[in-house]
Amino acid sequence: MSDKQTAGAFDVRNVIAGLIGFYGVVLVIVGLVDRSEEALAKADGVNANLWAGIAMVVVAAGFALWSRLRPIVVETPKRTGGDEAVRE
Repeated sequence: MSDKQTAGAFDVRNVIAGLIGFYGVVLVIVGLVDRSEEALAKADGVNANLWAGIAMVVVAAGFALWSRLRPIVVETPKRTGGDEAVRE
């Protein structure tokens, strides 16, 4: 019988969540720090960095929650003892 385990950190949804979350946090920080009139005028009075960053953090949380609630199950092959070659 083979054992089953989750993909964990190797699940692509975790990688996507990490990258989108990182960029989202950076945009939230930029949106909070750079609130100049010039930056607001470029986006027609909307703090685009802040809102885009918040949206990216929400999407990243969705990916992380998705991978936590529905993990990918990977079967590990059965191990044999010694230097024997496994043949099918």
